[in-house]
Parts: sequence; C-alpha cells; structure tokens
Amino acid sequence: MRATSRWWAVVVFMLASSLSYLDRQLLAAVAPAIQREFQLSSAEYGVIVSAFSLTYALSAPLAGWFLDRAGLNIGITLSLGLWSMAGIATAFTSGFPGLLACRAWLGFSESANIPATGKANGLYLRPGERTMGPAINQVAISVGMVGAPVLASKMMAVWGWRSPFLVAGVLGFLWIPLWLALSRRIPQNAVNLATAMSVRAMTFDRRLWGLVAANIVGMLIYSLWMNWTTVFLVKTHGLSATDANLRLAWIPPVFAAAGGLAGGSIGLRLARQAKSLTAARLRGVLLAACLLLPTALAPVAPTPALATAAICWSFFWAVAMSVNIYTLPIDYFGAERAGFAIAALTFAYGLMQTVTSPAIGRAVDVYGFGPVCAFAALTPLMAWAILRVTGERH
Repeated sequence: MRATSRWWAVVVFMLASSLSYLDRQLLAAVAPAIQREFQLSSAEYGVIVSAFSLTYALSAPLAGWFLDRAGLNIGITLSLGLWSMAGIATAFTSGFPGLLACRAWLGFSESANIPATGKANGLYLRPGERTMGPAINQVAISVGMVGAPVLASKMMAVWGWRSPFLVAGVLGFLWIPLWLALSRRIPQNAVNLATAMSVRAMTFDRRLWGLVAANIVGMLIYSLWMNWTTVFLVKTHGLSATDANLRLAWIPPVFAAAGGLAGGSIGLRLARQAKSLTAARLRGVLLAACLLLPTALAPVAPTPALATAAICWSFFWAVAMSVNIYTLPIDYFGAERAGFAIAALTFAYGLMQTVTSPAIGRAVDVYGFGPVCAFAALTPLMAWAILRVTGERH
C-alpha cells in the first residue's frame, strides 16, 4: 500500500467528522432565531440539546458493534446518510416536538462517526502511525465547529435559519459517493474477524473498562472548553456574549486542532522509542496530564486575553492527550473490534457530558469557575493512573 494513498484515505474519511460537527453545531448557531420563531424557553432549548447527548451516548455501543459486523463502508454510509436526513428534516420542523425528534435522530445516527474514524485509522494506518489518525480527525472537527457559525451567519440573513440545515444535509450526501469511489482504489490492512476477541469477551476485559473510566475523567477538560468558554469569559471578566465570541472564544478551538496534531506527532515519536505501543501511549498521556495542571490558573488570569491564553494552553494539551487515549482501543483490540472499542469511549464521553454539564453549571453559579478548573486540572492525572493500572504491562 503506497504511503500517499493511505494518508489520502484517512484525510478524506476524516472529512465526515467535519460534516458531523457542522450538523451538530448549527443548532447552537441559529438557536436565538429558533427560540424566537417557536417561542421556546431556555429550559425547552436545553431539553433539545440534551436529547442529542443522550441518544448519542446510548446508541454508541450498538453503532460500534454494527460497524464491526457490517464493515466500515456500509456503517459510515448508513450513518452519514441518516444524519444528513436528520439535518434536512430539521429545516422542515414546525415546533418543539419536531426539533426534539430531529436532535434525538441526529444523536442516534452520529454516534457511529467517532467509532468509524477510529476503525478507519486501524484499517489504513500502521500501528506506529495511529496517533496521527485522531490528530487529523481533531483538525476535521475544528473545521466543522468553525464552519457552522460561518455558514449560518452567511445564509440566515438571506434565506433564514432553515437554509444552513439543508446545505449541510446535501453536503453529507455528496461525501458518500466520494468516499466509496476512493475506498475502492485504496486497499485496507488485512483483518481477520475469525480470530478477533468476541464482544462478550471484551465486556469482561479490564482494559476496556479502564479506557471507559479514563475517558470519563480525562475528557472533562475537553468538555469544559467545548461548552463553557464563552460563559467563562462572560462571568469571569464581564464581557458581553457577542464581544466574547467575536474577540476571543473562537481562538481556543484553533489551538485544539493544533493540539491534536502535536499529540499525534508526540505519539509517533514515542512509538519509535518506547518498548511497546502501550507504553508510548501512556507516556503521551502522562506528558499531557502534567502540562494540563496550569488549567487551575485560568480563573485567576488578570485580563480576558491572558485568560484566553490559559484556555488555549489547556485545550491544546487536552486534545493532545485525547488522541493518545483514543488510539489505545485499536492497540488493544485491533482494527477488527475498533468500532465497538471506540464506541465504548464515545458512550463514556456522552454520558459524562450529560451528567457533568448541569453539575458544572450549578458549581459555577455558586462558586465560580475556580473550583471547577482546579478539579479539572487533576482529572488527566487520574486518567493516566487508571490506564496505568488497567492497561497491558510489558
């Protein structure tokens, strides 16, 4: 397999993540217009947001199992087709029940995206290169996150809030034939499902549960800055939401993408030096965990610019850590079971975010961001300790 063709397969496949995050972030970008038209309270809007997270988490294990059984191409085609239909259907909703159903539908169908990208990573990249797969995927995610407000702002003024959902859905359907045509030309790494560990055996494997536990605690910082950066700047430094978004809140996602590439490069170098792939991944996690300790200082930064710089540092290393964590399931269970293994991490992240988001909100209302950031700064070291105890030893 030529090196260039392998990397082209990974890059094109990761564009599916751009489309996934474009679809999921459009709702936030057009939320004020939807609330006005449908007369939704903030509580009702919050229920709509939760509908996505809940179905996303609960359906992830099933999505991963299906990917391993049906194969990558069938799995991603069905998933992307369903979530593109959900996006288009959103453009034709007429009230709260319709929006709720569309977001639940979107969460269900998008739950296969991250497991599918992990499986593609295992099928097209060599073992030592695998940290670069999640790194490229983080760049793709950032493209989708930035693209959503840009697309919404450009189209809403002319055609209204429904138009971006239509465009995003059509883009998804255009990606499917592009990927299928490319995948026919590029061979995958050999897999053998007959010798792969059974799903039943995996559910009793302490390494899988170690990954789940580590992802729950380790990805708290990622969830914090994904969802609370604007609120942090408003509450801590008194900025308006518009000022915070236009001046500063868009910068940390750029550093998140750079952190993904840095984490992948670090993992690539460590894989060449360490005695085992597991040892290399754990070193990468430990390095990032130590460098994430200054997250606790973000709330005491004296100016909004310095606070944003602290968030950028934190987001950068949180993503660098995550690319090493999300590579471990492929190292442990192979490309044959990568879909189910990574789906377990997706489930863990969705569940963690569903539970912790209200808790973070209550803590911020009562105590501010100081205790939240102090606790979050320690969780990556907890994640490393869990992986160290439950992972393979050489």
